[in-house]
Amino acid sequence: MSMTYVETGSQNPYYNLAFEEFVLTHRLEGEYLLLWQNDNTIVVGQNQNTEAEINRAFVEAHQIHVVRRSTGGGAVYHDLGNLNYSFITGVGDAERLTMERFTRPVVEALRGLGVQAEASGRNDILVEGRKVSGTAQRIVRGRILHHGTLLFDADPGMVAGALNADPAKFQSKSAKSVRSRIGNIRDFLPEDLEIGAFWEYLKKALAGGGMVTGGLTAEELSAVEELRRTKYDTWEWNYGRSPQYDLINKRRFEGGGLEVRLQVKAGRITGIVFYGDFLAVAPLDGLTAALEGCEFRREAAAEVLDRFPLGELFGGIAKEEILETMFYVS
Repeated sequence: MSMTYVETGSQNPYYNLAFEEFVLTHRLEGEYLLLWQNDNTIVVGQNQNTEAEINRAFVEAHQIHVVRRSTGGGAVYHDLGNLNYSFITGVGDAERLTMERFTRPVVEALRGLGVQAEASGRNDILVEGRKVSGTAQRIVRGRILHHGTLLFDADPGMVAGALNADPAKFQSKSAKSVRSRIGNIRDFLPEDLEIGAFWEYLKKALAGGGMVTGGLTAEELSAVEELRRTKYDTWEWNYGRSPQYDLINKRRFEGGGLEVRLQVKAGRITGIVFYGDFLAVAPLDGLTAALEGCEFRREAAAEVLDRFPLGELFGGIAKEEILETMFYVS
């Protein structure tokens, strides 16, 4: 099957994410590959508490964009030394859906350059123990978006300064712990490449012999711009309004970090928000709406959770772990 290759033509993170979402939700047949870059941006996961992830003073001093994506996982820093890729295609057999389906061609492409890459952990690609790529997925009406970063020649000082390391995630609370975990692909190349040449190589390696170059119509591009304006470039989307809360619990599990903030009145949940870097492929809105009005009892909450596909909403975090976080008493 042929793969359609499309570029956004922009380095604006709000526009790029709107472009990606539009292709996912409007191009409902065929396979698509997007390669794109954001200029000086923190991209937070769909379910993260933005203020808890960023170093606001550093972000403001360096005029760094902050945007929320529509997929799960943790916060990442993008600059023009980073290249992003997006696969958009049919879900296929949902029961057999794995990250490996999409990370494998990326790993093979890097190995084709002589870089000893390997998929590791929940959603990372490593080279010699250093993280060079993080990935995430989203499913919408039988279509899947799988996207990832590729740290080619990013500024590690900016990565460390822009992001606040979660003490539960990094043993050291210093910025150095972030730098020690990441690496740049360029440093591992047996023969040096500029990022433009890397881009061209990756396009051909990931799209294969059936690549077709495509684009969006003028009408579609107008819709992308509207989505950027009304969603991705808004305070409501990127920072959001969490409810006033009576309870905050935060736990870390093998499937990721989970934080719950909830308000309880007269024994019932009146507001609830889940934050975390868990690998969700669907939004939590339906679940949180269903939990509002629920009695604040473990059994009642469990009954609500049973009505939802928790694997899609919370990735590798299990029902009992969600309940443990909601009702945990230290």
